[in-house]
Amino acid sequence: MSDLIGGTPFQARSNSNVQITRTIEAPQLAAMDRQGIDVAVLSVNPYWYEMDRDLGARFIDHQNAKLAELTQAYPGRIYAMATVTLQHPDLAAAQLEEAVTQRGLRGVSLGCTVAGEELASPRFDPFWKKCQELETLVFLHPQDSAAVTGVAKRVQGAGSLANVIGNPLETTIALSHLIFQGTLDRFPGLRICGAHGGGYLPSYVDRSDWGCAANPQTCSPSDPVLKKKPSDYMKQIYVDALVFTPEATRHLAAVVGPRRMMIGTDSPIPWVQNPIETVMATPGLTDDDKIAILGGTARKLLNIPT
Repeated sequence: MSDLIGGTPFQARSNSNVQITRTIEAPQLAAMDRQGIDVAVLSVNPYWYEMDRDLGARFIDHQNAKLAELTQAYPGRIYAMATVTLQHPDLAAAQLEEAVTQRGLRGVSLGCTVAGEELASPRFDPFWKKCQELETLVFLHPQDSAAVTGVAKRVQGAGSLANVIGNPLETTIALSHLIFQGTLDRFPGLRICGAHGGGYLPSYVDRSDWGCAANPQTCSPSDPVLKKKPSDYMKQIYVDALVFTPEATRHLAAVVGPRRMMIGTDSPIPWVQNPIETVMATPGLTDDDKIAILGGTARKLLNIPT
């Protein structure tokens, strides 16, 4: 996924490329052309999770309408993901259904918490149920990592640590809660994609397995009792491939599987310039693997025609 409207976008390529992004302007389209990206999918980073029900309903209605207009302005090149007021789960479920079935939006973008509340809270189950029912791809993108993860004081100073460390940490925590609080057991058909390579989880999920083996009472203390090892849930999670190097991409593919990866760019933030070249240079990938990462998987999950 890459970024253009406030979230993180996907890029992918089979016979053509798919990207998720934030804003669309002529320079962005030109950049897509230079990088060989054929399709962008807009996502919006959520900053409305404290709105009351009435304001949130009006805000999301307007925002999803404008996203749909953008897709109509660039047919075949630009698609978009829905936004929802997840702080009101029943309303969010209705907003998602309208956006997907009536407005033609593809998937839904969420923050990694809702005003500090974990996505794994049972309060959000009506929304997850609707996502599973509609087979909607859910893209998780961090929004206020330093505050949410409680490391604000420790990521000050040089190095942009609130972003470089905090963002993947927030995604890691969100996905881990979805595993350990039983959300992925209650809704095994969910299609969830974690931004920025799924954070640190793919690289260190084995520690979660060993934590459960060493301290089973802290892994599943009562209800829910996990149905699988933590690492087994990686087979239910998709990730973007925004991990910067061929070696990091190889490792990510080894853990989650190449068919569960999609190109990410964070455009217009200049994290990567040639994401396609990184995938093409990744050792151990077959041609079919590369086709899946560069577009095939994203097209399938987002229901984008070839």
